[in-house]
Amino acid sequence: MNDLIGACGYFIYPLGFCSLLGVFIIIERLWALRPGRVIPVRIQNEIIVNDTLPAGEARSVAGRILLFHEQRHPDADQLKAFGKMEVLGMERGMFLLEVVISAAPLVGLLGTVVGLVQVFSHVSPDTGIPEAGAFVQGVAMALATTVVGLVIAIPCLVFNAYINRRIDTLAARLNVLVERIVYIDQNRHA
Repeated sequence: MNDLIGACGYFIYPLGFCSLLGVFIIIERLWALRPGRVIPVRIQNEIIVNDTLPAGEARSVAGRILLFHEQRHPDADQLKAFGKMEVLGMERGMFLLEVVISAAPLVGLLGTVVGLVQVFSHVSPDTGIPEAGAFVQGVAMALATTVVGLVIAIPCLVFNAYINRRIDTLAARLNVLVERIVYIDQNRHA
């Protein structure tokens, strides 16, 4: 493992930064998108099952939508717009994960090119054969940076797909809750 990291040369710094950023965003989004932080069961049951509007709270997305409803008494369109803003908040930081997915393999590719340049810059003009040390070091950098870039990007790609799917599912559930809030509110004032 140390040989792989050492072979990356100075490219290990941007690759390491990409890795740390990707891990941080993945952990933070998984933590922030826990069911209790988006749509607590208590709120969901009161709205869907009991046709009542519970008190709003600032700890969850659904709670903030209810709090907005309580404090502002918005019409249906305003409540839906606020719900969409809350969904955008659930997507916070995902663009950075997409940058990591794109940047890590490109940094690896750049390392590959630099490694091959090292190989071919040490070719003897007389014999046409590269110096053994420079050849090994250049090829090692070329392969190691490519491997590390892909090892960073592939898991980030998988988690990006999973988290985006989770956001889509939660957004659909929030839309249902907003529609139920509007329905309950209209029946209450009818």
